[in-house]
Amino acid sequence: MEQMHQTHRDDRTEFQRDFDRLIFSAPFRRLQNKTQVFPLPGSVFVHNRLTHSLEVSCVGRSLGENVAKALTTLHPELQGTHVEEIGSIVSAACLAHDLGNPPFGHSGEKAIGSYFTEGAGKALKERLTDEEWADLTHFEGNANAFRLLTHQFRGRRPGGFVMTYTTLASIVKYPFASTLAGGKAKFGFFHSEQEDYLRIADELGIRRLSREGEPLRFARHPLVYLVEAADDICYQLMDIEDAHKLRLLTTAETRELLMGFMDERRRARAEEVFSLVSDTNEQIAYLRSTVVGLLIKECTQTFIDHEDELLAGTFEGTLIKRMAPTLCQAYKHCADVALARIYRAKEVLDVELAGYRVIYTLMELMTEAVTHPDHAYSRLLIDRMASQYDVSAPTLYGKMQAVLDYISGMTDVFALDLYRKINGGGLPEV
Repeated sequence: MEQMHQTHRDDRTEFQRDFDRLIFSAPFRRLQNKTQVFPLPGSVFVHNRLTHSLEVSCVGRSLGENVAKALTTLHPELQGTHVEEIGSIVSAACLAHDLGNPPFGHSGEKAIGSYFTEGAGKALKERLTDEEWADLTHFEGNANAFRLLTHQFRGRRPGGFVMTYTTLASIVKYPFASTLAGGKAKFGFFHSEQEDYLRIADELGIRRLSREGEPLRFARHPLVYLVEAADDICYQLMDIEDAHKLRLLTTAETRELLMGFMDERRRARAEEVFSLVSDTNEQIAYLRSTVVGLLIKECTQTFIDHEDELLAGTFEGTLIKRMAPTLCQAYKHCADVALARIYRAKEVLDVELAGYRVIYTLMELMTEAVTHPDHAYSRLLIDRMASQYDVSAPTLYGKMQAVLDYISGMTDVFALDLYRKINGGGLPEV
């Protein structure tokens, strides 16, 4: 048996292994109970973070494979190199891009940040450095994903998920420190993982934009643009499709939104399909798949057209915003309608309100627990946490990161259940 293990070969590449590790991981499975936009499914199934991530990964693979094929055609000397693995890299990064999001999505992020800027957490500021305080007040799911993938949690192996540097770099949409986040609350890595990103950037040759002594700021890794495009394509179009299923948008409105991406020839083809397929959900699914294909093709071409800028770290904006004007206009129209009719819908706002209260309350209780562990109630809360979270860290920053690791890793269902039990809304069966 020993000899067999020694001679066994694994034909997967390291990038394919990244993908497999993510698929089989507990944090990835937990995405099935995290809200994407709409409430978790009742009688109508809509997207959650898991289905969203899987779809983004599929689109990301197509984008990556298309780009790899185009690049090796333009530059034959790249054949047989890692360039041919771009599809695998981007698909793995897409799987990981939402791993750090807390329960209830952006509402959860806001609750965490506002606890420190508006709530009892303000009292901690004097005991933290400027960098540590910026991490907490600008808590961001993207930076948290990078931590989740790289941090050695207590009792776990060094290196986190032990992923390739290229895959890790490809998920960092905002490659700068939290002190540069400003009002947008977007950044790429916590102060605790700054050295990890610096090592990755140096190894991969990512262009550094900050001067010595300034907060770290880098250009994006080129593949970040493909991960971002896959996410942009999916969330925009899938939210429209979900809104149709939930009857927030009529069939006529949804058809017109998606047909806005198409030229006359494709519109005519769609009408032919509609004459054969009477089910409205199937009609919308056909339009959605057609538009996804169009946007993949357009974003691929945009990437190739701007190859030099992307490699030099001077490309500005997103691939979506650099598409042909007609497609940009159709995408913006979808975004405007989504903002007015979907993201401000009562069903969505109700989840955000409830989620905000749940996460804010848990932040209050868990912060009190780790800062006063000698209190009887604190001990009960701490004992409920998994041992991987280092609540006895030697610094306040370390303790607060343990709290954030714990809360951000919860599913919506777990967070709500814990909130109800703490507030006497339900007792476990005995």
